Amino acid sequence: MMSATTWSIDSLESWATRLLVVSGLAAQDAAAIAGLIVRTEARGVVTHGLSRLPSYVEKLQSGEYNAHAHITHTMKAGAVRLDGDGAMGQLAGLRAIEKCCELAREQAVTLCFARNLGHLGAVGLYPLIAAERGFVAIAIQRTPPLLAMPGSSGPLIGHNPIAFAAPIPDSEPLVFDMACSVAARGHVLLAVERGEDIPGGWAVDEFGTPTTDAKSARDGMLLPFGGYKGLGIAMLGEILAGSLAADMDDRERMQPAAAASLGAGALGGQTAFFLVINPALATETLTYAALATDWTRQFAANAGPAARLPGQRAATLERAARDRGVPVASDVVERLLTLSERLGVAAASPMQ
Repeated sequence: MMSATTWSIDSLESWATRLLVVSGLAAQDAAAIAGLIVRTEARGVVTHGLSRLPSYVEKLQSGEYNAHAHITHTMKAGAVRLDGDGAMGQLAGLRAIEKCCELAREQAVTLCFARNLGHLGAVGLYPLIAAERGFVAIAIQRTPPLLAMPGSSGPLIGHNPIAFAAPIPDSEPLVFDMACSVAARGHVLLAVERGEDIPGGWAVDEFGTPTTDAKSARDGMLLPFGGYKGLGIAMLGEILAGSLAADMDDRERMQPAAAASLGAGALGGQTAFFLVINPALATETLTYAALATDWTRQFAANAGPAARLPGQRAATLERAARDRGVPVASDVVERLLTLSERLGVAAASPMQ
């Protein structure tokens, strides 16, 4: 078990903001991104939280992420088409979901096809933001090709994370977030950092041979969950968040060879899809509330005492973090301290 120290949310957000500002971001944008990263950590999604910050800083400093992005959108037949101008994914994703929520106040369904943005981080945060405002939402990010089957000579398709969230009366929002691989690539990258093996059945090496070596998995390919079923859902992501969201300027960098040349980690220039539904306009508000209550109560009643709806554990962790602080693994803290020293940024202090 990795040791951890506890930090207040405010101190972590301020620390992350300082690191992003010194990397070129405007203070307001840096604070918004830091808030999402720390919220991800507080909700227990540690593979996509603070452990990713050094990679984001690296991408900002190399220019793969545009620190001065001018995010724009146009409307096409009622759908939003967002151009991130190379922005960090968290910033572009936040703009996308906020625009969808704004439009959803007046129309039942809003779609956003987004291009030229970085790694979104935890994809489930964006539907959660919408669900906290009373909307049902879906988000998908298209990734470079990473999925393969045993024996594959190369990657077949992206592992295209998909998430949805929905408001549930008298409960936390339901939030389900998954990659189409057996395990998210963030688990592999974290295992590489920690010098740990990964479980069997997660990945194959570059030759298509099953492996438990994290570095071989990082340089190889991930296995889809449920075999062909995972591949099928990844194809849905490829259509919605790739073929429909990209334009011809993106075609070359969407190829496996182009993605491989950029190395591991949180790549820039990616595409995504967002959908927001207003239950009050799509159906009767009371009908949605009653039926959502019915099936979630039925689930809870029959699933056993340990069962929970997706999102409940993360919400419990977030409440605890706001009251008592966020536990951050010691190896992640060490990397942040090293980064801070290199950039001349004052580090935060843990809670006593």
